Amino acid sequence: MKVADGIEMLEVEMKMMGGKRINNPTLIYDDKHLVLVDVGMPGQIEAIKAAVEKAGFQFSNIDTVIFTHQDIDHIGGIQDLLDAVGKPVEIYAHVDEKPYIEGDKEPVKMNRQQVAQMVEKMSEEMRKEAEAIYLNRPTAKVTKTLTDDEVIPIAGGIQVIHTPGHTPGHICLYHQATGTLVTGDETVAENGKLTGPNPVYTPDMGLALASLKKLTTHDVAKAICYHGGLIDDQVNEQLRELTI
Repeated sequence: MKVADGIEMLEVEMKMMGGKRINNPTLIYDDKHLVLVDVGMPGQIEAIKAAVEKAGFQFSNIDTVIFTHQDIDHIGGIQDLLDAVGKPVEIYAHVDEKPYIEGDKEPVKMNRQQVAQMVEKMSEEMRKEAEAIYLNRPTAKVTKTLTDDEVIPIAGGIQVIHTPGHTPGHICLYHQATGTLVTGDETVAENGKLTGPNPVYTPDMGLALASLKKLTTHDVAKAICYHGGLIDDQVNEQLRELTI
């Protein structure tokens, strides 16, 4: 779905642990770059490739990946993507996420201890699926670390907004030319409305809610939530309401 000039929201079905849902990676592009924001789960690359091509782009033209954060449903497809694109790809992430994405640190969520506790009461089939997903996390070399308020000089300027709480280095991305905000998991879209980060998956909810205030300093015309998709109605007002 074209959201604005230079912005395309993808819709990718994710199947996991007997359930399914739609995730929304984002393409940001100009005449020189094709950027994919977040890459889905392991095994999703064909679905992502199909979504990219449905939007009218050549998958092999992806030259940059930006991670909003370290969770596996955002970074899990990176090795599959690198193999499928078949050329060097720049990988951007906040400096605080770098050691997790590169595998130098255990993930903040779904680390080995947490996975062991989660699978204790699962059936053998589901246990094997969960362990295959969470205990074999793909890693990747972060080629550029990002910092708060930095502007990436692609597609008219992509401003980095550091929004910790969901993870230490979680970021949102503000496309300056169109007022489009890519929120990662800092917000969720439900029934046409914005909600804050999911508390079940947010270790420091207080910090995550405080991070929402940073989003209210921008004039946001549209917001793309990785979970829930596009919100384009009174986005500034909705963001302010979340901080009250």
